[in-house]
Amino acid sequence: MGLHVYLSGEIHTDWREEIINACDAAGLDVTFSAPVTDHGASDDCGVEILGAEPNKFWHDNKGANVNAIRTRTLIGKADVVVVRFGEKYKQWNAAFDAGYAAALGKALIILHQDEHQHALKEVDAAALAVAKEPLQVAQILEYVLTSKLPA
Repeated sequence: MGLHVYLSGEIHTDWREEIINACDAAGLDVTFSAPVTDHGASDDCGVEILGAEPNKFWHDNKGANVNAIRTRTLIGKADVVVVRFGEKYKQWNAAFDAGYAAALGKALIILHQDEHQHALKEVDAAALAVAKEPLQVAQILEYVLTSKLPA
């Protein structure tokens, strides 16, 4: 059994690489996907492809819509969706991804620190697991795939 895992959320740390490397080291059959993590490309894709917008709202709207093609497709294909909320920025898009995944009935793992527990209580309630560290996510995936506890 293999899993397709979508890694959503903050883009300012290497948490995705930590999960991928731990799963690779364990020899797990996991395919990962993610949103575009190049902030500039993500923000400007709509106007770069579809044409300039003088109004910032429409600039952002074009980018969000183009990015949504990728996000919706990859979340739809995922078996598990992992959403990380970082410490520095409020990731409203990550909360939206979590809700979208929950609405599709996807297995949802939320990743955040204790200081966001209250703000994310509804998101956490939709999750099958709430982790604090990327390694915990990799260990959950290992358990799901092998039915063995981490060594």
